[in-house]
Formats: sequence, structure tokens, C-alpha cells
Amino acid sequence: MKYSQYIGVLAVGLLVASCFMPWAYYPDIDKTFNGFFSEQNQYGKPGKLIIILGSFAVLMFLIPKVWAKRWNLLITALIVAYGIKNFITYSGCYNTYCPEKKAGIWSMLASSVLILVMSLLPDLKVPNNTKK
Repeated sequence: MKYSQYIGVLAVGLLVASCFMPWAYYPDIDKTFNGFFSEQNQYGKPGKLIIILGSFAVLMFLIPKVWAKRWNLLITALIVAYGIKNFITYSGCYNTYCPEKKAGIWSMLASSVLILVMSLLPDLKVPNNTKK
């Protein structure tokens, strides 16, 4: 795909922006969690790792080498796995309380999957090395 690398970089930007958006509202404690805040830091700060992995993914999207595209597959697979883990952690029910899922968690999950899809479609010119 011609624009897959640029779409991937924009999706990483959306992923980082979703870390600052509300992910879940917990009615029992009347607080909204995002990628950098959870009550008494119980869920950690997944936004930090998302930003680190996302910056590596952007770097690999922009390097026009085969080895960079292969590393990008690994990095984006880790982003998707971590996104699924965060989705389950932040939206899971506990003690008969179910948090309300906000737009940020859906945006985080969708953009991480979009990043993986764009890493599967690299726009890379491979030289023809056939000898006659």
C-alpha cells in the first residue's frame, strides 16, 4: 500500500493521544481512569510503555529497510498484545461493579490494531537481483 507507512505513523499519534483520553469511569469510587492515572496507581501507567513502543514503531515505519519492517512487526504485535491486556484490565468487572468504558479505551484498542495492519503492508522497493 502506498500510504501505509504514513497511516501507521498517524495511528501511533492517535494511540498516544488516546492515553490522555478517559478510558473508564468507575462509579463506586466516582473517578475516571486514563493511561496515566488509576486509583492509587493500581493499574500502573500503561501510557508510558505505549509511548515508548509507539516511538520505536514510528522509527521503524520511517526506516526504508527490510530489517526495520521485520522489527516493526514484532513491535506492533507487542503494542496490540499490550492494548488487549489494558482493555481487559481497565474494563473488567470486580465486586459486582462494572466500569463504564469510555472512548479512550476503544480508541486505544482500534489504533493499536490499525498500527499492526499497517505494519503488515510495507511500501518497500526490493531490488531485483536475478542474474542471467
